Amino acid sequence: MDQQVKRVKRELVKNGAILDIYTDTMQLPDGKLEEWDFISHRKGAAAVVPVRGDGKILMVRQYRNAIDRMTLEIPAGSRDSVTEDTKVCAARELEEETGYRSDDLTRLLSLKTTVAFCDEFIDVYLARNLKPGHQHLDEGEFLDVEAHDIDELCQMIYDGKLQDAKTVSALLAYKNLLNQEKNA
Repeated sequence: MDQQVKRVKRELVKNGAILDIYTDTMQLPDGKLEEWDFISHRKGAAAVVPVRGDGKILMVRQYRNAIDRMTLEIPAGSRDSVTEDTKVCAARELEEETGYRSDDLTRLLSLKTTVAFCDEFIDVYLARNLKPGHQHLDEGEFLDVEAHDIDELCQMIYDGKLQDAKTVSALLAYKNLLNQEKNA
């Protein structure tokens, strides 16, 4: 496509705790103007696939207001600042949410969650060699920790029971890594 879409104007609609919401005026290739919504996730985030010694993956079950139901997800959270290393964030979220620590974190993948209207990115890490630590949830955070087999979790994805994008992406990437390791 030779023609470009161009942002003509960006107006802040709402300044939130972790998100800023904007209305962008966009000029389309045919010259027409349209208003598009844009959400800026100011800090970015990190997530972690915590694998116990028995191969089970620690997951967190929590209520999500946007979809008005409980979800089963990998542990994740926003960075404390735009300069915080996502690996540090992943390690912190692992202990905060599950009560386990790991010095064996490797980046599994990076993703943009919803490119149509939001710039949020999440770096996802694999945590092995878990050690007991101390769970310390954020104020207002209520969740349960569960352990599941990767095949069980993949079946939940295919059955439509797991729909969180970061969790689906991370679990399928981890399953692929296991297959590569098995065939190496």
